[in-house]
Amino acid sequence: MLASRMNLSRNFSNPKSLTPTTSIFRGIRGTKASILQIKRWKCTGGTNASDTKPTCSKNGPADSKSTPTVGFWTSRPIWNRATVNTFRCLVGCTAGDFSAMWYLQAFHPELGIGTIMAVSMASGLSTSLLLETVLLKYGRDKLPWPAAAKTAAGMSMISMLTMEMVQNMVDYHLTGGAVQFESPMFWVAAVVSMSAGFLAPLPYNYHRLRKYGKACH
Repeated sequence: MLASRMNLSRNFSNPKSLTPTTSIFRGIRGTKASILQIKRWKCTGGTNASDTKPTCSKNGPADSKSTPTVGFWTSRPIWNRATVNTFRCLVGCTAGDFSAMWYLQAFHPELGIGTIMAVSMASGLSTSLLLETVLLKYGRDKLPWPAAAKTAAGMSMISMLTMEMVQNMVDYHLTGGAVQFESPMFWVAAVVSMSAGFLAPLPYNYHRLRKYGKACH
């Protein structure tokens, strides 16, 4: 009996004498231990020639899509460029918007203020695109007409639509949408509405330019 127990003990202590079932159980236990160790620590760095220990942290890597910080909004060159771009958009939109509004109110008042303002917004967008095409053609870029038109068409429509909507809403609130060049109130309302239309898309244009390198103009 004692000899049998000694032989049995030697069989379990000798890896070569283990059965396939015993080897599988040991492999499963080893895999579980490795998984638990990986879950316990999230390593954000690796080893290098001067450091033999990986840099580990209980927290994962920072999210690259986090909300912009305060420093994100403090670039003076980006603000200057965004201001110029937004002003160019304002000039184009205002010229077409006010011209169409005046013409339709003077010669087609039966259309109603809703239709007139909608057509005026479309006219403002068109003149803004036309102005940018001309500037890209004859300005610093010197693009050919097809490239200038394609570049102008690729501008941010969100910025232009925001400008048009805010400008028309303020103007309608102050004057009811009436274009009266002889009235001082009309010019005061025009300055206020244009200022609102300029400021509304400016942060968006800055964000787009700073983060993606894209401008509305």
